Amino acid sequence: MKLFSILLIFCIALTANETKEKLEIIELKKELNDFYNKKELQYDKSKKDLEAIFTSIEKEKLAIKTLRDENLKILQDIKGTIESKTTKIYNKMKSKIAASIFEQMIKDGDIDLVFDIIIKLKEKNVTTLMKFLSPKSASMITKRLQEFKSNKG
Repeated sequence: MKLFSILLIFCIALTANETKEKLEIIELKKELNDFYNKKELQYDKSKKDLEAIFTSIEKEKLAIKTLRDENLKILQDIKGTIESKTTKIYNKMKSKIAASIFEQMIKDGDIDLVFDIIIKLKEKNVTTLMKFLSPKSASMITKRLQEFKSNKG
């Protein structure tokens, strides 16, 4: 009977110990689940915040692009207006005076600007104007006209 009592006490002690360990494991599992759930909620919130920021950035990029496109259009309109006025002025100007202005501009290194104006002038005016340019300037303009014709066609 003593042996049976000892065996019974030993089994109860073992079971109690196993039960205590199971309870500790269950408690640990619950803590881990709580921790995981909290982290999952934090992750979801962070993800939503980042998505909101990303959406905001995309909207800003679109607004900036739209503004940039509008500004470029305005700039092109202004540039077109200036170019058309410049062309009108030089088309009405006496060729000798225009040639002297172009000579000075070429000396100042503005050959590209002179060329841009000349290609917009009436052909008759360009022919007359070329008569009053120095041979060097007329040669430079002729080369540019030839390159422009080659690149265009």
